[in-house]
Amino acid sequence: MPGTKGAVLSANDAYAFVCVLGLMRAGLVWLPLNPRNPLAENARSLADFDCEVLFFHSEFEADVPRLQQSARNIRLVVPIDRSAAGEAVLSIWAARQSDHFEPLILSPEHPAAISATGGTTGQSKGVVHTIGSFEAFTTAHRELHRRDADPVFLAAAPMTHAGGRMCLSVVGQGGTLVVLARPEPQTVLQAIERYHVTRLYLPPTSIYALLARDDRRQYDYRSLKYFIYGGAPMSLEKLRQAIDVFGPVMSAGYGQTEAPLAIAHFPPEDHFVNSRLGGEIASDARLASCGRPTRFVEVSIMDDGGQFVSTGTAGEIVIRGSIVMQGYYRNEEATAESRRGPWHLTGDVGYFDEEGFLYLVDRKRDLIISGGFNVYPSEVEQVILSLPGVQDCAVVGVPDEKWGEAVKAVVQLLPRSTLTADEIIAACRPRLGGVKTPKSVELWPDLPRSTVGKVLRRTIRDRYWMNRARAI
Repeated sequence: MPGTKGAVLSANDAYAFVCVLGLMRAGLVWLPLNPRNPLAENARSLADFDCEVLFFHSEFEADVPRLQQSARNIRLVVPIDRSAAGEAVLSIWAARQSDHFEPLILSPEHPAAISATGGTTGQSKGVVHTIGSFEAFTTAHRELHRRDADPVFLAAAPMTHAGGRMCLSVVGQGGTLVVLARPEPQTVLQAIERYHVTRLYLPPTSIYALLARDDRRQYDYRSLKYFIYGGAPMSLEKLRQAIDVFGPVMSAGYGQTEAPLAIAHFPPEDHFVNSRLGGEIASDARLASCGRPTRFVEVSIMDDGGQFVSTGTAGEIVIRGSIVMQGYYRNEEATAESRRGPWHLTGDVGYFDEEGFLYLVDRKRDLIISGGFNVYPSEVEQVILSLPGVQDCAVVGVPDEKWGEAVKAVVQLLPRSTLTADEIIAACRPRLGGVKTPKSVELWPDLPRSTVGKVLRRTIRDRYWMNRARAI
């Protein structure tokens, strides 16, 4: 019945997406469940968000009893593909249901989904989005990619996040979905050529993995119209490389779980001087933008006192509009803390330029204060990521007797790179100055990442602040 909470536990899978469509069409509330999360985290989400219906892929069959034990409200479990225990699989279960479907007329304020926040800095919260906000997002996604009237979308990023919402929009356009279980680099490149993909979305770290392949130029990308990146700032050097490899198709979206991907839009043409698609690539200053606000949200910049600031001045990005969440599930206190009057507080620091482009500086909580000076990690990361031989990096503040916090860079090199820590520091100093240049650099074989591929900067930082009375 409408309002019932339902989840789908599966890696990217066509039938799993059918289950999501079925849940939403029946008026149930979808609980996106990332299969890469630890079992305990998913169990907690199902319990906290009152899940009653669970569809699952056989890959996760062994986890189902634990999930049911934690989430006592679950009263129906349905295997999607097959089941060693003999339960009815999706096709058999669906055949038992009535062919009659009465179209539902639900209010735009009716909850459509509850998504868990990342939870990397504390207890995860449930972000409630309504039918109205889903309609706004799907409409925005279609309008913002208008050159792709008959889309073939490559669903390689987790469909439980922004990629899944994009799938809903593509289906609404009558487009085609090509579903990959995981964004394995070679498989992604092959799929673009084989299926004549016109649109895909990947986070920057996955794009870096594509660019690191020696065979990246051996495939045909002429079908591509939009290669969307988002979820984290992208290295400007690697963005230029991506334009060179994939063509004038790179497109960015800025958003967060509370207001997905359509806060601002940076289309392919704005990556070029005077918006001449395929001409001279724009300056680094422009490429650092995340675009202009879309018509589905109003965006302003606010200082800590709640006052709006002038163009060019950094402050917290605040938003209001149809794509913004209804609130946090059964958490009025957290909902109130996220708002100032009619505005949603994003927790991101940014500013507008004279042409209305929005620039994301960093997360407020990631600010490093070194010797009384503010250092935003993303600014330092951009410089390091531009160095030949660097695959990825994270910049954090670490304890320091003299500075309070010292800037440290943790760097993952490309295979066969011989770059040293001292060389990285030396390359940063003329571009960043003494305060922002890392005081130390560590080379790691890999960086910790979230289940959607984001580098876990806070996890790295916490390693250096363990067993201390303060963390600043």
